[in-house]
Amino acid sequence: MGALTNGRYLSVVGLLLLVYCTASVISKGVTGDAQPDALPSVQGTLPHFIQEPEDAYIVKSNPIKLRCRAAPALQIFFKCNGEWVHQNEHFSQEYKDLNTGLKVREVMINVSRQQVEDFHGPEDYWCLCVAWSHLGTSKSRKATVRIAYLRKNFEQDPQGKEVPINGMIVLHCRPPEGVPAAEVEWLKNEELVSSLTDDNIDTRADHNLIINEARLSDSGNYTCLASNIVAKRRSATATVIVFVNGGWSLWTEWSPCNVPCGRGVQKRSRTCTNPAPLNGGAFCEGMSVQKITCNALCPIDGGWDEWSEWTICSSQCERQRSRECNSPAPRHRGKMCEGNSEATENCTDGLCTQSMDSSNDIALYSGLGAGIIAVAILVVAVMLYRKNHSEYGVDVIDSSALTGGFQSFNFKTTRQGNPLLLNSTMQPDLTVGRTYSTPLCFQDSTDKELFDPLPDIKVKVQSSFMVSLGVAERAEFHAKAPAETFPRDLSRDYCSTMDRRKKGLLTLNGPFSTGKEQLRTTGVFGHPGGRLVVPNTGVSLLVPHGAVAENMSWEMYMVINQGEASVQTLEGCEILLGPEVTYGPPGLDLFCPVAMTIAHCAEVDAENWNIQLKRRTQDSKWEEVMSVEEESTSCYCLMDSSSCHLLLDQPGSYALVGEPLTQAAVKRLKLAVFGSMEAGSMNYSLRVYCVDDTPHAFQGVVAAEKTRGGQLLEEPKMLPFRANTFSLQVSIQDVPQFLWSIKPFTTCQEFSFPQVWCSNQQPLHCAFSLERYSPATAQLSCKISVRQVKGHEQILQVYTAVAETEKESVPFFMQTDCTITSQTGPKAFKIPLSIRQRICATFDTANAKGKDWQLLAQKLHLDRNLGYFAKQRSPSAVILSLWEARHQDTADLDSLASALEEIGKIHSKSSPKEQDEPESDFNHIEAGSLCGAGKLESEKTEDSAPEYTG
Repeated sequence: MGALTNGRYLSVVGLLLLVYCTASVISKGVTGDAQPDALPSVQGTLPHFIQEPEDAYIVKSNPIKLRCRAAPALQIFFKCNGEWVHQNEHFSQEYKDLNTGLKVREVMINVSRQQVEDFHGPEDYWCLCVAWSHLGTSKSRKATVRIAYLRKNFEQDPQGKEVPINGMIVLHCRPPEGVPAAEVEWLKNEELVSSLTDDNIDTRADHNLIINEARLSDSGNYTCLASNIVAKRRSATATVIVFVNGGWSLWTEWSPCNVPCGRGVQKRSRTCTNPAPLNGGAFCEGMSVQKITCNALCPIDGGWDEWSEWTICSSQCERQRSRECNSPAPRHRGKMCEGNSEATENCTDGLCTQSMDSSNDIALYSGLGAGIIAVAILVVAVMLYRKNHSEYGVDVIDSSALTGGFQSFNFKTTRQGNPLLLNSTMQPDLTVGRTYSTPLCFQDSTDKELFDPLPDIKVKVQSSFMVSLGVAERAEFHAKAPAETFPRDLSRDYCSTMDRRKKGLLTLNGPFSTGKEQLRTTGVFGHPGGRLVVPNTGVSLLVPHGAVAENMSWEMYMVINQGEASVQTLEGCEILLGPEVTYGPPGLDLFCPVAMTIAHCAEVDAENWNIQLKRRTQDSKWEEVMSVEEESTSCYCLMDSSSCHLLLDQPGSYALVGEPLTQAAVKRLKLAVFGSMEAGSMNYSLRVYCVDDTPHAFQGVVAAEKTRGGQLLEEPKMLPFRANTFSLQVSIQDVPQFLWSIKPFTTCQEFSFPQVWCSNQQPLHCAFSLERYSPATAQLSCKISVRQVKGHEQILQVYTAVAETEKESVPFFMQTDCTITSQTGPKAFKIPLSIRQRICATFDTANAKGKDWQLLAQKLHLDRNLGYFAKQRSPSAVILSLWEARHQDTADLDSLASALEEIGKIHSKSSPKEQDEPESDFNHIEAGSLCGAGKLESEKTEDSAPEYTG
């Protein structure tokens, strides 16, 4: 009743004020006289609020104050939850604003906790102000009043973690429920953590603490601190430990044999200090000490031979005899013989007469002097010859007599007096001796189809032991010091060797069998276009939208040729840098060029390489289409670091061919090591492959090893192979000699330079056969060193289990999309068709602003050989097709969107006159819409029906 009565009272007061104000206005309008002390502008102004009530929180039991201030105002009252507040609860005051001269009225009320708790409505407790003037009333904003609180328990406490160094740390925290919502801070060891002073820390993400890369200093006790105007709450403490896993240091050198004479032991060690394990990190796995047996050679003292016979009596009436200290000869720090090696005595018992002519003495001494000089000259000549013809100072031992079918090369330092060593500089005698044939590397029958064995090279040698191909080739190869740079004919030895290889005289890795299945993919393409892909080879073909006429379709194919014809028809010093690819059919008629991508293995450098695109003619010869460094209007070639992107108008067979211009030219090799246990034996076979660094070349290796159950033992690595005419050596090192044995003279094998440089996408491989002493040996650790002489080196670390039950094939490099060979329609392209058409319509027309396809090519880094684009029907469409081919492996449109955005910024700086012109089509091709459309396009299912705008 009180509230109702109060409301009626205020309504009556308001009505009376309204009548009074109206009468006052009428009165003043009749008389037209203003009171001299009247406030200015009061008669014609509604009240406006200078201060409105603000939202407030009641803390504990303390009431809050709500204030209103308005001018001009005859009266101000509060209204809370739809009801007027009693006049007695208002505290009001009135004063005159010195700046405006208006009367300002200020009103305040108190709201208690009890009032808020007693209110039960659909919304929070609220209040507003109503102000009256002569012309009417004004209402203020609603101010809500809530009871502030903060609960004690966190909804989620942070949890302790153990994180490796450089890992990411995420500590979650959900603060207690509260009004107002609690703010969160983080403490580390009771000190405040701030993301402003440490870029590695982020505390803005939904109250969580994120440390991007964990450091040792980030270990500690972390606490989540939540607070509002009521209270502060602390979460449970989370302990974060940043640990470091241990790593082995390098092996020390082998210690000396521990016995001075006889059988002993050598040791070497390593420590787990690189780095040392910290904060509970894992200790290094493996052995810290390795031991091998050694044989310290015992000293052998020298002993005299028997005296020789006395010489005849000389003109001086003396005779001599001699003996040598070689029964035995002193060895291994043994003592020399004691006594004289020569003895002289008078042969006439002192009765001597000299009757020889002095002229005979002169002749004798002259002959001896000439003989000594001739021998000295011969010795010097032999030493110079050996120095010039022995590049490595090593001897080659043909180990086929020791290893049976496993034939390889071993390189040891030359030792005098060893009849088994054949010096590598010795030229073979092709007229006499016995004939031997030896392939360079191991060829097993299980992969004979994929890796045809090296053909037997028959060389007649004078020795009773073999000389391998590496000897003859290296003697020929290094007969002259290599030139600093290759002239156009490079060097006669180099190019002539490769010419013979291409003609079959020195075939190194025989060609693929003619009956072998070709890598082929086909697809039917119409006006929407599409893409052909040969899986796992780095070869693809993009058929642009609109290349095929409407209402027509072509069955197109793409084939990777694997025969040897490509190699045999190349000229001079040229080599294949990627697979030979054919696309067709021959009568294909398209409106715009297709984009072909071929992976290559060259380190692209115009100063060191002459790279050309060649096409096979009808008579199976190669003709040059263009050089990649020259401009051409017949086709376009874009060289990336590992792929070549071609724009082609004519179907046919194409190949990327390189000719080295200097010894600094580099082609990339991919190195891989596979292993398998030989069934029913104690032997374990390691196979090392050296192939051109292209997906197609390595695919054959993976397929062959999969059929034989090989296990990939180390991630494949890349080796830069220089055109410096030096060979490639493969050696096995650090084999535990007390657990494994390797056949003698097989620890190092070699590929000659022509074998590697002219491999032409064909794999080379060699093998090492190890035998374990005990069936209990279940682990093998060693290193495979692959190095080019005077070049780069790569180490393949082998650490594997060798038990039969644990062996499994590792299908490496098999891509997830290896079964997808063709795509048609919009899903084959990154750029949506509508966006592509708008870009072409904008840039194909040149204008005064320079906003044409040339600017688009410049921003997409395709601004060379612009003459090719200029002759196209739609230069922008061809540029976008080349961009599609170049970015087929990336799933976003960032580079294109950035280029368009940059072009937009350039034209936003145009003159005022240009800004008044109508907005062009380009202004609505925005990067945001491009990316959004690209994402939508990628999410389409294959069953969706694409729309074509023609």
